Amino acid sequence: MKKSKVIVPLLSAAILFPSAVNVHANPNKPIPVKSVEFVGMKAPVTVAERSTMYSQASALVTLNDGSQKTVPLEYKSLARPGEIINGKVVGAAYDVKGNIIKDKDGKPFVSTAPDANSLFSVNGKSGKLYMVNHFESIPEKGYGNMPKPLYLNTVVQDKKTGELKITDINPIDFSADGGVWTPCGGVLSPWNTHLGSEEYEPDARAHEANPATSSVTAFAKNYYQDPNAVGNPYLYGHTTEVKVHPNGEAKAVKHYSMGRLSFENVTVAPDNRTAYFGDDGSYTMSFMYVADKANDLSAGTLYAAKWNQTSDQNGGAADIEWIKLGHATDAEVKKLAENTKFSDIFETTTDAAYGKANGYKEIKTNSNGGGKTEWLKVKPGMEKAAAFLESRRYGAILGATSEFNKMETLTLNKADNKVYMTMSYVEKGMTKNSSDPVDDIQLPKLSSGAIYEMNLAKGQKDRDGKKIDSDYVVTDMSALLTGEDLPAPDKDGNKSNLEKIANPDNIAFSEKYRTLFIAEDSDRHINNVGWAYNVDTKKLSRIISAPDGGEVTGVQAIDDLNGKSYLMVGSQNPGNIGYIDLSSLNSVK
Repeated sequence: MKKSKVIVPLLSAAILFPSAVNVHANPNKPIPVKSVEFVGMKAPVTVAERSTMYSQASALVTLNDGSQKTVPLEYKSLARPGEIINGKVVGAAYDVKGNIIKDKDGKPFVSTAPDANSLFSVNGKSGKLYMVNHFESIPEKGYGNMPKPLYLNTVVQDKKTGELKITDINPIDFSADGGVWTPCGGVLSPWNTHLGSEEYEPDARAHEANPATSSVTAFAKNYYQDPNAVGNPYLYGHTTEVKVHPNGEAKAVKHYSMGRLSFENVTVAPDNRTAYFGDDGSYTMSFMYVADKANDLSAGTLYAAKWNQTSDQNGGAADIEWIKLGHATDAEVKKLAENTKFSDIFETTTDAAYGKANGYKEIKTNSNGGGKTEWLKVKPGMEKAAAFLESRRYGAILGATSEFNKMETLTLNKADNKVYMTMSYVEKGMTKNSSDPVDDIQLPKLSSGAIYEMNLAKGQKDRDGKKIDSDYVVTDMSALLTGEDLPAPDKDGNKSNLEKIANPDNIAFSEKYRTLFIAEDSDRHINNVGWAYNVDTKKLSRIISAPDGGEVTGVQAIDDLNGKSYLMVGSQNPGNIGYIDLSSLNSVK
């Protein structure tokens, strides 16, 4: 996700749907709900609308007896950056010892960029509610790259109204893994843990060449509060997982065996073993991970995708071929991360003629800071380190496609056996470019972006003809929904069609409502908005708007939490954490 300009801090909020609506003569007799249709709102027009986070959308509920009721959607804020909850500062950065990091004037560094939200119960209906959320960036104020926090929030739910309230916040300890690097999207796993991410992984080659000026070194100095700290880039760029005990104790790990890249988020198939990732940036790659055991991402096999294009129309389409990178455990890769440098893994050259003659591979990936050509060769015996510490570089060497651009989040549609993926900008490596070492993706430029649909199937084999041990393998992808670039900005400065998506980022799918919820992170709409897209009717409805300059973030669709339904949604810069209560759409009386 790109960084938006800072306005007024607003952490996150949510849209609340009433828990019951009286549409029948007997208000105590529930009538089964036949269908729910989201009714969109107009784009913000007034100064007040453009400077706040709000919803004027509604939902049309149709009951089995044919009667209908229109239910307004309401956005409710839970917390904002800098707010004090139970004596603690929301969004503050913490060092390795759990102390708030402060500037020379004694003021804490506070993030205005909340991102992922995972709200869940740790022990069924009688258990406590917790919410894990990310803070993606911290204003540096000349102090260099700051550590970013994940928080465990204690949440109280009103069992009658469904209203939520945060009563306590605590930073989650990642000291065993050197802290957290740019936490971005996240999801609730099928086994009730929070799966997070570290995007924009640092370039290990650049760090080794000049560690004194490396952003990794600046990060380490701030995190360890040690002016002599240097840092290790291979500790960052991984999937994170947080398990919460009913007593509120959070245990955090990084899954080194899932590869190292610019993780946006992870989505897990119904086998609880097969996972797909979003790899954010320019010249990035699509990955699949198949764990050895269900509900356990500590060991598995990593694959990278090759795009075999079948169409360049309407956002494009392709068949997907999978290339095996390797198998590893978290423990194996973490040991490599702690004891390996870039120069231990690769031989390099800048002489193209020499490289061609001596077995080097010309690649272009985001691993070196965004689409620069490199000539690399893996040193003997270093294939595993290359696969799991330099996953994108190694994948490109083996022939995987490294041309995706601003690949963001993914979400799963279980009923239809599909995965959805956002591509915020269809540009750069995704367009035809004869100067690229490989040009697998050749699509017309679409700055407004697209959402792709990927089909899952069993019985698939990898490029080498070996069976992939999963019944949920992506076989193809095609654009489901696209934005529309305007030939010239409109009178307000919008560069994309206001009635279509622009630069989709966070997405979440609700099985109950058959709806894909879409959050924008756009510089092409004056106000970023959230959308509801029904995959059956194909209706797209604008349901929430963020303040001018702020992106919509933290989308989580919760179909059932103690009998209530919610859409968690917030904004960055200004920051806001909140929700929409959808419960009134489920139990109409």
